[in-house]
Amino acid sequence: MNGRARAVAVGLLADLLVGDPPPPWHPVGWFGTAMAGAERVLYRDARSAGVAHAGIGALVGWAAARACPSTAVATGICVAGRGLTRAAHEVADRLADDDLDGARELLPGLAGRDPANLDRAEITRAVVESVAENTVDAIVAPACWAVLAGAPGVFVHRAVNTMDAMVGHRNRRYQRYGWAAARLDDAAAWLPARLTACLVATVRPHATARIGRVVRDQASAHPSPNAGVAEAAYAAALDIQLGGTNRYGEAIEHRPRLGNGPPPTPVDIRRATRLCRDVTLAAIALLATMPARTGAAP
Repeated sequence: MNGRARAVAVGLLADLLVGDPPPPWHPVGWFGTAMAGAERVLYRDARSAGVAHAGIGALVGWAAARACPSTAVATGICVAGRGLTRAAHEVADRLADDDLDGARELLPGLAGRDPANLDRAEITRAVVESVAENTVDAIVAPACWAVLAGAPGVFVHRAVNTMDAMVGHRNRRYQRYGWAAARLDDAAAWLPARLTACLVATVRPHATARIGRVVRDQASAHPSPNAGVAEAAYAAALDIQLGGTNRYGEAIEHRPRLGNGPPPTPVDIRRATRLCRDVTLAAIALLATMPARTGAAP
């Protein structure tokens, strides 16, 4: 496993330096196309249909690993930290230019909420929350699964996370059909979310006690068992407050307040992406310095 950990470190570093592969090679595009086709065939307003959908998605991820068995390459193309930072900075630049319409237009690339009526403060909060949540979903969780199971682990995780983004919604269409994908994604990210909070505390040692308190006392009020942990850790590390009312199409969710600071400002978007980068670097250092073991899987 230690040789595999180094391969994952190489993949994380490649994403940090180079970023996402071009669209024809990006796994989210493959999985999205495949699962949209599966939904057209399988969709019924029933959990059983959703279970079949989730099972097919996991098989698609496993098949991708057969085509790309290298753990380092699989990690590099499935992790999306550089792309996350770029997308967040593009919104921050629009806000800095007072271009709210431009910021609203870009927001769906980061967050699933309806941007039509969001003001400057709400857009800012949405971006910071997305950076926090995607530090888990797009960086730490795929890295964890790559360490545990190599290329199959990271590709299956990416397939599961893509399915959750597509159908794991609490609305009329997906309440039942998306249940299996959402629960599978929750299970896959449970440990990585808590590891992310530990990494956040590691790279922001001046705020370690505050991060621990906020995660312990406030994260469990969030409807997601994993996003709440990541957002609470980020809110405490940045000394801001996240949470509030979010609109996702026809669904409105009232999220708990996380953190005890002021609401985030556009400046905090870049503070959040720097924190995300530092978490990634800490993960790379941890993986690269694990003691070598003879016969470790690549």
